[in-house]
Amino acid sequence: MSLAAPALTLAAGEAGEHRPLIITLFAIFVAATLVITVWAGRQTRSAADFYAGGRQFTGFQNGLAVSGDYMSAASFLGIAGAIALFGYDGFLYSIGFLVAWLVALLLVAEPLRNSGRYTMGDVLAYRMRQRPVRTAAGTSTIVVSIFYLLAQMAGAGVLVSLLLGITSDAGKVAIVALVGVLMIVYVTIGGMKGTTWVQMVKAVLLIAGTLLITFLVLLKFDFNISDLLGKAAENSGKGSAFLEPGLKYGLTPTSKLDFLSLGIALVLGTAGLPHILIRFYTVPTAKAARKSVNWAIGIIGAFYLMTIALGFGAAALIKPDEIIKSNPAGNTAAPLLALHVGGTDSTWGAVLLATISAVAFATILAVVAGLTLASSSSFAHDIYANVIKKGKATEQQEVRAARWATVLIGIVSIALGALSRDLNVAGLVALAFAVAASANLPTILYSLFWKRFTTTGALWSIYGGLLTAVGLVLFSPVVSGKATSMFPDVDFHWFPLENPGLISIPVGFLLGWLGTLLSKDEPDAAKYAELEVRSLTGTGAH
Repeated sequence: MSLAAPALTLAAGEAGEHRPLIITLFAIFVAATLVITVWAGRQTRSAADFYAGGRQFTGFQNGLAVSGDYMSAASFLGIAGAIALFGYDGFLYSIGFLVAWLVALLLVAEPLRNSGRYTMGDVLAYRMRQRPVRTAAGTSTIVVSIFYLLAQMAGAGVLVSLLLGITSDAGKVAIVALVGVLMIVYVTIGGMKGTTWVQMVKAVLLIAGTLLITFLVLLKFDFNISDLLGKAAENSGKGSAFLEPGLKYGLTPTSKLDFLSLGIALVLGTAGLPHILIRFYTVPTAKAARKSVNWAIGIIGAFYLMTIALGFGAAALIKPDEIIKSNPAGNTAAPLLALHVGGTDSTWGAVLLATISAVAFATILAVVAGLTLASSSSFAHDIYANVIKKGKATEQQEVRAARWATVLIGIVSIALGALSRDLNVAGLVALAFAVAASANLPTILYSLFWKRFTTTGALWSIYGGLLTAVGLVLFSPVVSGKATSMFPDVDFHWFPLENPGLISIPVGFLLGWLGTLLSKDEPDAAKYAELEVRSLTGTGAH
């Protein structure tokens, strides 16, 4: 059976009879998460509840939620597809995401938790001029979150289209819109409490589903990983090159630079992702933050190890041209692998396909809720309450502003997600990482560790890194000039790399340093001393 066959049979053929099962599983998950959201919404009474879940979650609970937030559609769908099509070079995404998590922990997680209250802007504004820095931090948070949201929306469109046999562009756009509406409901009703519980449920489902598929794949090869890799290399049509570096990123000097750019963006990007950083505000103490980090390392590390089985299993059991027929970027490799290990013509195969796809859909919904919460919180807390209202907004006004911001961000995400539905979700997330590492990370590190850093340096770093990263993406092959671009029929790209990190991240750091040296601002030594003690010890933390 060809790969097009699962997609087509789900639309009209043999597997069509299993569609009620597929729809039922999806409906059960959506209904369960809506119940959790409504329950959490009834307990959300203050700004601390909406933004930080009342700081009531334990280290283990937050560790689960952090891993649920981090293991996105890029991890589950995009990486499996990248490995299935490009072998070793695709697996580099897994390594990059895992190493990136360790960098975030070592550099910023605990100091940020100790120094802030609800958002990244709290830390940056602590020893600088409030209004300009909070405006910059809020703007950057929203832009990074929208880039990340594109990947989740693209994954949702591909996934549900495959399951329901929807081939029309209008149908795929409708699916993206549905995800956007659900995301708005989760955040406006449940706030951080609802979002955290949804992420915890999703993390358990994702690990269980991935573990099951990993077991079934290894079972097919008698738990001999060498046989699995050998079959994947043979089935790919690329032979031993499939298991060696260079299939995607070693063909030309430009592709090698693209790999370097991707690696830098992945490793440094997590430490600047707002939706990951705000998770550490949901625990009551710095000790609980450390504990949640330890749990997250174990869960995330185990998951990324299992992506080897997902990706190479798909390469071994499904022909590459069949994967590409279903989705040019390979985003359907994991669900199709579930169908193949269960039996393409069997009820068990259909059950596995439906289950894994429901888990992937759960992944998408949980992550988009976290992203939307991060960006709407930053707008309400940083821009509305502290810039527009000059610190005089009530908690009720602040939360109301966050809810309206959620609706607007949802609408923008739906529109952009519809345009990016055919791009590889791992690649899209790598762009978000590049923007975060260019705009947010330099400012966070300078604020926490450089005594002389000033407001001007912060503004130069955030806006300079942001404009450089977004500008280079707009004029890159991701947007135009290739069959897999967002606008494949036009070509206005002049920047050759698909990821801007190689240029934009050094620019962000350089501008922060240069802006500080050239500014006439006097750094507040007393405030820095306070921030240093607070970030390292947790004294005075909220």
